Amino acid sequence: MDKKYCAYLCSGCSIGDVLDMDGLSEVVSGEMAIECKTSGCLCSPEGRALIEKDIADDGVNAVVIGACSPRVMQKEFDFGDDKIVIRANLREQVAWTAQRPAEGEEPHAEAAAFLQETGADYLRMACARVKKTELATPFQLENMSRKILVMGGGIAGLTAAKEASAAGYEVTLVEKSDQLGGQAANWRKSFPTKAPWTDLEDNPVEALIAAVKNDAKITVKTGTEVARIAGAPGDFKVSLKPTGIKTDWDAPWKVTVDEREKIEKGEMEDPNSGLQNYMAVDSDAEIHGAVVLATGWIPADVSEYEHLGYGTLANVVTNVEFEKRAKEGTVPANVVFIQSPGGKDNDNDFPYCNSVTSMVALKQAQYVCQDNPEGRAYILYQHMRTPGSQELYYKAAQMTDGIFMTKAAVTKVEESGGKLRVTAEDTLLGEDLELDADMVVLAAGMVPTTKDKATVNLAYRQGPGFSDLGLFDGYADSHFICFPYETRRTGVYTCGGVRKAETIDETIDDATGAALKAIQCLESTDRGVSVHPRSGDTTYPEFFMQRCTQCKRCTEECPFGALDDDAKGTPLPNNTRCRRCGTCMGACPERIIGFKDYNIDMIGSMIKAVEVPEDDEDRLRIVVFVCENDAYPAIDMAGMKRNGINHMIRFIPVRCLGSVNMAWIRDALSAGMDGAMLLGCTYGDDYQCHFVKGSEIANKRMENIGETLSTLGLESERCAAVQVAITDYDKIPQIVNDFVDEIVEMGPNPFKGF
Repeated sequence: MDKKYCAYLCSGCSIGDVLDMDGLSEVVSGEMAIECKTSGCLCSPEGRALIEKDIADDGVNAVVIGACSPRVMQKEFDFGDDKIVIRANLREQVAWTAQRPAEGEEPHAEAAAFLQETGADYLRMACARVKKTELATPFQLENMSRKILVMGGGIAGLTAAKEASAAGYEVTLVEKSDQLGGQAANWRKSFPTKAPWTDLEDNPVEALIAAVKNDAKITVKTGTEVARIAGAPGDFKVSLKPTGIKTDWDAPWKVTVDEREKIEKGEMEDPNSGLQNYMAVDSDAEIHGAVVLATGWIPADVSEYEHLGYGTLANVVTNVEFEKRAKEGTVPANVVFIQSPGGKDNDNDFPYCNSVTSMVALKQAQYVCQDNPEGRAYILYQHMRTPGSQELYYKAAQMTDGIFMTKAAVTKVEESGGKLRVTAEDTLLGEDLELDADMVVLAAGMVPTTKDKATVNLAYRQGPGFSDLGLFDGYADSHFICFPYETRRTGVYTCGGVRKAETIDETIDDATGAALKAIQCLESTDRGVSVHPRSGDTTYPEFFMQRCTQCKRCTEECPFGALDDDAKGTPLPNNTRCRRCGTCMGACPERIIGFKDYNIDMIGSMIKAVEVPEDDEDRLRIVVFVCENDAYPAIDMAGMKRNGINHMIRFIPVRCLGSVNMAWIRDALSAGMDGAMLLGCTYGDDYQCHFVKGSEIANKRMENIGETLSTLGLESERCAAVQVAITDYDKIPQIVNDFVDEIVEMGPNPFKGF
């Protein structure tokens, strides 16, 4: 597009009280050669009218706004999809972060000049950015599918199918067993869902099955498995097969790309060479736009606890087995429910135990009393969890004659006189127990089907499932806190037992959410925009393949499997899988990947636009790349609280720390800047990164850049990567100010001026 530039500066919100607006205007109109106008309140109707008039009369289509943070007033500064708008943060990160002298100290004589320099640099960077930004054209699929595949016919899958159909979408529901209902088909009763929260309710699964079978928009395929899912959102190609039939698709993904290359060269034997006789089934793939993964859970294995007798004593059963017996008929009159394995590790629960297994014990104890006038149920636990209103159900069980509960460590279950004898110690009563029972029930936890299994059978370069992603105990969420239902594979959404342990009521809510996410994916894909977390982003990564060296770093580092390899081993983008984080851009050593409004050249130009004074230790320059999801809003909040930030700092927002190319660090230091910091999300077990691995990848890259700096004679300490959360707004000023102090102690960059 032919650009017509104009910049607009706001003096409101105390910006004009601390900054010389005329001086800033001269920087924009002089150095950056962009016309500049000033307003007392740009976000007011009068301020907006000023800009709209220039757009209408003069054809302005590339606008620089020097005012408040780009995180606020977004509607006020939106002038249409055909206009480029770049924001310079003069309020939260300049005017409001001015350092105040400590008590008893005199203000720095040049404090006002330092602040002016900061504001001028942010405007220089904004002007450099607007010149490098191009309008994006949304990526549009041809013949996009709007169908939804639901994997699993339990409560979660049935609900997701029903809700998606109610919203007007065609659904194919695939269930590997011959009957719908999943685990819930064997349940006698369900937990209370309404006041007074004391009475069990009828199992809703039969009514749900009937509703799905009678829905014209839902195609049900029982006794069927998903053999393969290829493609991307809006264009998934799904192949199905009868349950239990092996296909020639089941094996090739068990070798890596590198192993495949060795096989082709004859350097290793093909482990799948004996599979050519296996039958390929349903090779005419069905086309689906999005996938809801609702394959549920399986009971955890409790046979390893030999002292409890499961597998050797006839009447020691799991809670799942007991529930099935309860539905088929009456239950024994004397039952002990064991909630934790006891023994030496007497404070631990069974693996994958949770609030649901606690509630199940209470429910099944009620069966004992309901079916037997003299029934006795004993619940021995280490932790009893009944969240929310279910606490009322727990109290009702406490008051039920025949139900006895105590904290206890079970040490032995053995046969005694035709019954089972349970020995427990460390009880709340302060004494050991011996209980004779007709049956012992072990609280087997709920293991997600995504653990250690390629449940979705994705034909992705990165592998067929989720088990290789370092997921939390096998649960398939991408970001459990910020983005529920989303997986690390765009277009695949989880609900029910593959996401977390849930009651029927929670599962119904969960499945509704997953169906809505699948619909959101379809609608966004249809519009050619990103789904999440950069929802609505019209850009996508573009590759200059002529310079690609096939190093595969972009493919391997992409957190979401958006890139495959073509037949030659060159990266093959799948744009509707892409989350627009830019990790591929940060990974590429050849700098051939970029977005229309975010690329290597653009950020490099912004860095070079910063004025770097020479030979003045009071005017060192330190660039800080900040993640837009946590660090940037935290800095804004620090400004709102008027927490001072050193005048030597220049913040540059990035989509994710994973997008930071080390070329930017080298550019900054070669331009004479004295230090560089990456400020982003926490990674590891408690990761907060919206793009899962971005901070972790960036930290590893920074370790390598530190080694490079050492070979150049620069201190590796001039570069740092720090993890913060959005709630660390009170800590960030100290973090960056301490880093400035370290750089000041090292002295100016020795390459300054070269």
